[in-house]
Amino acid sequence: MGCTCSIVPNEVLRRLAQDTTLSHNARQALMRTALIDQEIRKLREQARELTITTQSVAPTLAALAATPTVTVYNCNHTHTLPGSPVPNPGHAADPVAQGAFTEATAVAQFYQQVFNRNSIDNAGMTILSSIHYGVKYNNAGWNGTEMLYGDGDGEIFVDFTGGNDVIGHELTHGVTQYTLQLAYVDEPGGLNESVSDVFGSMFRQWQANQDVNAADWLIGSNIIGPAARAKGFTCLRDMTNPAATHCLAPQPTHFSQYHPGMDPHFSSGIPNLAFYTFAKALGDPRFPNRQPAYANSWQTAGQIWYYAMTNGGASPRMSMHQFANRTHAAALHLYPNVPAIDNALRSAWTAVGV
Repeated sequence: MGCTCSIVPNEVLRRLAQDTTLSHNARQALMRTALIDQEIRKLREQARELTITTQSVAPTLAALAATPTVTVYNCNHTHTLPGSPVPNPGHAADPVAQGAFTEATAVAQFYQQVFNRNSIDNAGMTILSSIHYGVKYNNAGWNGTEMLYGDGDGEIFVDFTGGNDVIGHELTHGVTQYTLQLAYVDEPGGLNESVSDVFGSMFRQWQANQDVNAADWLIGSNIIGPAARAKGFTCLRDMTNPAATHCLAPQPTHFSQYHPGMDPHFSSGIPNLAFYTFAKALGDPRFPNRQPAYANSWQTAGQIWYYAMTNGGASPRMSMHQFANRTHAAALHLYPNVPAIDNALRSAWTAVGV
């Protein structure tokens, strides 16, 4: 349970902190972040356990609000949460406050318009963001109740509110907390991270109105700083090629490479590649009886993933094979008259050994 659930894996932070070619200040910031993230991870696990308990004894009967309120707080480089409230954050002088508000609002709209979901918990939960967390804090994450954003050290990472896929990824951890309730270890941990990458990428594509062929499928490309880019790193992860050397966190591409105890940020490459392969197959002009909606990841492939997340109940210990089976059931339920869709899905899972 030692893995953190922020966008940057703890292993990457520690590895870079030992890189003597980086500046002393950058290495210190990386190590400080790694130490803090270990404790934040405990908060999120407590929140997940609380969510499991409360949903079992008191299921939601009514929505808190028709649409979620989005709030932003400023930690002013302290670790005090949530910080001071930012009045009217959508028009704040601070561009970081504006960015956090605008993107969190857009994620809520994405879930509402595309999946008919009312906020993180589907009951109008307020979306709270704390910006300027810590000094040169090199991460962003969902801590079980709210979003935290660091400013980065300016060398390896830059302002984490600048990555819309990062924000979509982390808020999706909240959605998973209220749906599948996946544990953050072994195969369910890999699925947890993968679901966040999938929906974070879909959110980025939806905002840009990009089809599967126009999208770059990179995760975290907008938060990579100049020192990391000078070393050839362009992103955290690449869903088209999880093992690529331009990724700060390269991943396995086949289930045969998986082993128990693997950091979820790495094992997530397996289902990530399955989703990408499936979405690309649907977007291929040669796909049988292809419809325009197939080319947009959120309109067909994404609907199957969301249905698999939200139907069948929570499954904290779900394996990748079990999730794949849920996606097959979802495809057959949503598109019963288009067998080519499930055939493409089956091929995508088979290609990654699941």
